[in-house]
Amino acid sequence: MRYLPGLIILTFIVSCTSDAETDPAQPRVEVMKTDAGYRLFRDGKPYVVRGAGMGRDDIARFARHGGNSIRTWSTVNDYQDTKALLDEAHAHGVTVALGLSMTAERHGFDYDDPDAVAAQLASVREEVLKYKDHPAVLFWLVGNELNHSYTNPAVWDAVNNVAEMIHELDPNHPVTTPISGFKPDVIAEIQSRAPAVDFISFQVYGSLFGLPDKIAETGFDQPFMVTEWGTIGYWEMDKTDWGTPTELTSTEKANIFMRANNEVLSTFDGQLIGSYAFLWGQKQERTPTWFGLLTESGEVTEAVDVLHYLWTGSWPDNRTPRVESLLLDGRNYRQSVVLTTGESYGAVFEVVDHDGDPLTYHWEVKPESESQKSGGDREERLPNLEEFLVSANGPTANIRAVAPGRYRLFAYTFDDNGHAAHANIPFLVRETSEP
Repeated sequence: MRYLPGLIILTFIVSCTSDAETDPAQPRVEVMKTDAGYRLFRDGKPYVVRGAGMGRDDIARFARHGGNSIRTWSTVNDYQDTKALLDEAHAHGVTVALGLSMTAERHGFDYDDPDAVAAQLASVREEVLKYKDHPAVLFWLVGNELNHSYTNPAVWDAVNNVAEMIHELDPNHPVTTPISGFKPDVIAEIQSRAPAVDFISFQVYGSLFGLPDKIAETGFDQPFMVTEWGTIGYWEMDKTDWGTPTELTSTEKANIFMRANNEVLSTFDGQLIGSYAFLWGQKQERTPTWFGLLTESGEVTEAVDVLHYLWTGSWPDNRTPRVESLLLDGRNYRQSVVLTTGESYGAVFEVVDHDGDPLTYHWEVKPESESQKSGGDREERLPNLEEFLVSANGPTANIRAVAPGRYRLFAYTFDDNGHAAHANIPFLVRETSEP
């Protein structure tokens, strides 16, 4: 099958067998092996996923950019009604890969406790019964990165029990479990202990670029999905002299998205059966801008332009501003900027908007995150330190190093079409007498 420019084809082949009756009104999703390799079929037709992870409803805008499938992480949360999300998705022709929560071992779950495992299975069963007949459902994701910092392989027995239960109740939708990275030992355990899982999904960021070599080295020949991919993770980036990870600008991230698709994802035709970019939304994870395709105030970033191109074959009519540079005291984020207490320093944010849209600017200084959390666990929003901002006039600002410590300067620019560009620089403030 031929891809549109940069388009990622989602297709998967697995036969879901069950004694349950198949609902003829329900679009049946199947992973099937064809002469061209593994393909995903929905309602008897090849289905190409143009996907992103989404936890809160932004379906209408997502669909306008050419997206046709979202994945979630849970059906039980306080900020989004799952039924309403499914209804909105269906109204816009968008399918949903529904995430089913399973508690990870690193969060205190004991997979050797039969009562706890049985209670969790019963809870997941209730969620499957609620949503299995919704026409927007595409497939099920059981847990999320359950291999992260785990030691007990019995977790995969529990995953297998869930997969078997789903196949019994719902013969229309395949089952996957997403794991952190491409780990041959984990893959072998899942294949041995959870054979009811129809395919495995991988969640990779900077390591995505090494995925072709790893698959070739291990001889892995099964269908798979990439259910999270995007910018380079904070654990993979270069660090300042004092150990703080540096972050790419929004333009550099957009370039990574394009490279990831063209150099890696599009090369797996016949084996890759789907991919979901991370994250159509915003979250605090080391910074408020690291992973989100949207800003905290809801504007789309340049990576969405790239996805629009990959999903539709053409660029948006109006483009997002591009970052040229952000400098603090004449230095960029790669140069380990050190400032002295009591002194003031200039900052300049250079951006280009090729549509000629009027631009507005916003500057923030925040303390550097002290979080040691991993795996996407929730982090608290960081406060703004207004006392550090002496002035902010459009693309320039003046920063006063108020107190010793580790900080980060953020610069944003917005056009009048719902787009934003951003960059940040970590900096260290020292007393005058410090070396």
